[in-house]
Amino acid sequence: MTAIFKRELRAYFLTPIGSIYMGLFLLITGLFFTFGNIFSNSSYYSGFLGNILFIYLFGVPLLTMKLFSEEKRQKTDQLLLTSPLSITEIVLGKFLAAFTVYSMTLMVTVLYAVLIGIYGDLLVWEAVGSYIGFLFLGACYIAAGVFISASTENQLTAALVTFFSLFIIWLIDPIAQMVPSDTFAGVISAGVLALLVIVFLFINTKNWFIVLITAVLAAAIILFFYFYTTGYNTPRFRNIYAGFLQKFMGWFSLNRRYQNFSFGLLKIDALLYYISFSGLFLFLTVRLIEKRRWN
Repeated sequence: MTAIFKRELRAYFLTPIGSIYMGLFLLITGLFFTFGNIFSNSSYYSGFLGNILFIYLFGVPLLTMKLFSEEKRQKTDQLLLTSPLSITEIVLGKFLAAFTVYSMTLMVTVLYAVLIGIYGDLLVWEAVGSYIGFLFLGACYIAAGVFISASTENQLTAALVTFFSLFIIWLIDPIAQMVPSDTFAGVISAGVLALLVIVFLFINTKNWFIVLITAVLAAAIILFFYFYTTGYNTPRFRNIYAGFLQKFMGWFSLNRRYQNFSFGLLKIDALLYYISFSGLFLFLTVRLIEKRRWN
């Protein structure tokens, strides 16, 4: 893993990608800090960090687009797959290289916080929490980008798909506020999600018995929670469908969990969610490459 990590980290600084990423990031953050804090005499540093969050929609695709897609285009992936290294070590090495460049660039902005601390009133714990949140949030973005890069051999395609995927994740909260939150809409949403699970099972198992049993159980559970009443004919569980789709979409929101960090609150559940999210996409990347390896 160390060899892959050093190789990829060196590549970032020997090719234009690393320089472009770091240069654009520092240029844009410098402009935000200058106009948002210095010219306006503002010491609100967490606001500055929150405003630059969107930069990673463009920055992370730059970091991850070539990690595997370029290997496949140049046919050097065969050398990696036949090396003594395991697939897990290869994936982790590439992920950590991208995450290191991401972290190094982010840490440069700590100088802005130092300036505010010297000449203004810096809320230290909010700044610390925001940086911790940025690191974990960035790990999730990069893990998703690594998976997408492993899915294609075209760098531009990898960059565009990563951008739009992160953009959709970014829009989850605004979209969740616009979807219907009434009980009936919740029942329909639960039914659609159950249908997607059934289709997924059929595609992967081709077993009609498993699909039929799953469909019957899903329908029975959904109807039970909707129609079950107490002795006074009062719905007992129907309220779980109120805002069901909003709650479901909110569970996938990465940015919402970052808000706790921006207030200086270190939530263990948010940290575990970020770690699980990153681990899931890295695991999927390993499985994807292993499947291709044996095919």
